[in-house]
Amino acid sequence: MVSRKSQAKPPPSANLEVKPANKLRRQLLHIKRKRLKDSTRRAERYRIKKEEAKNPKLKQERLKRNIPLTIDRKRVWDDANSDVEDGLGLSVDVERINKQKQEEQEEWNKPLEHSDESQDDSDDQDEVDSMLASSDDDGEDDDENTERSRKSKRSSLPCSTERATSPTQSTKSINLSLAPEALAAKFPSLFPSETPPTPKILITTSLNSTLHNEAKALTDLFPNSQYIRRTAHRYSHKFSLKEIATFAANRNYTTVLVLQEDSKRPSGLDVIHLPKGPMFHFTISNWVDGKRIPGHGVGTEHWPELILNNFRTPLGILTGAIFRSLFPPQPDIEGRQVVTLHNQRDYIFVRRHRYIFREKRETEKSVVDADGKEMKGAEGIRAGLQELGPRFTLKLRRIDKGIQRASGQEWEWKAGMEKQRTKFQL
Repeated sequence: MVSRKSQAKPPPSANLEVKPANKLRRQLLHIKRKRLKDSTRRAERYRIKKEEAKNPKLKQERLKRNIPLTIDRKRVWDDANSDVEDGLGLSVDVERINKQKQEEQEEWNKPLEHSDESQDDSDDQDEVDSMLASSDDDGEDDDENTERSRKSKRSSLPCSTERATSPTQSTKSINLSLAPEALAAKFPSLFPSETPPTPKILITTSLNSTLHNEAKALTDLFPNSQYIRRTAHRYSHKFSLKEIATFAANRNYTTVLVLQEDSKRPSGLDVIHLPKGPMFHFTISNWVDGKRIPGHGVGTEHWPELILNNFRTPLGILTGAIFRSLFPPQPDIEGRQVVTLHNQRDYIFVRRHRYIFREKRETEKSVVDADGKEMKGAEGIRAGLQELGPRFTLKLRRIDKGIQRASGQEWEWKAGMEKQRTKFQL
């Protein structure tokens, strides 16, 4: 009979990694394996380094391959041909679709020009019937070649994932004129054909709020704005948002901002577009006052410039349009102030800076474009930034239809309906 101990332990000749029963021996074995693994990695790194020193092209190829796989690179897009009226629930790149349509129209126009030229040549020349038949066959071959060229060009167009990973999206502002026609027809006040008037903003808070300093900071951020306290005294009338919007619309206000509070901190921002809506609900996180920012500056009354960055979907263009309506169309350039709203993974980062142009120092690198090449005309120029504040982060939660007494009764779009982490709405 074979004992149980002899069955449990493998023979010494077997090349198997046995886990020792002793704790100290397990620790020593783990350290030994880890050192061996590190030494092999180090030897591999030095080997690659020697090869790249001899051939610099190997390093360039390695850097092109070694791109970190982030959630932004995994972004998933919806089908552009889906049957949705305004496309608020679709995650499609509007700019890419418009470029694709323009390229397709150019491709469809090219064979028409060639066919016109062939018809002119056939009118000038009198050929035999047999030659006409051969020319028809050649025409069919040309049509097949044009279709193949169309397919090859369509395949050469960057796919949605490649478009999402392009570096130009983080450095390029949006073009609100690319809004879909159905979206512009549904919200005509946000997409006017003429130059919009100067905005006039009314800022208030929720009932019994203590965020008076934060609301006054918003008056510095948004030009031509006024803060009015909202009270809920037992002898006073508790005005609803619909009544406040009617009051503001009768006094030529264009927008009402309502700052929400939770635990004496800013928790939300409601943007009501007058006179008939819509109403945008944002949540606020990471609020930092301008006084707490290291090296902060003091803002002036100049109208700032506006940068809307990385709003690519129809919902993103609509969100950018509501923020555009909060700032004057013609800023004061001499103030050198700029407000940036950068969208990344559906989080909108709000920053306010003052900029200045200066000469480039010897230790600084030159300004490059999205392709990594030096930008012409800015060889010896650098831009210095000073943050003015406040800084905070917004996230769109809901868009209501019109102006309602109780929010959330009827909505155009609502967040939380998409559970896929790699699909973004803005």
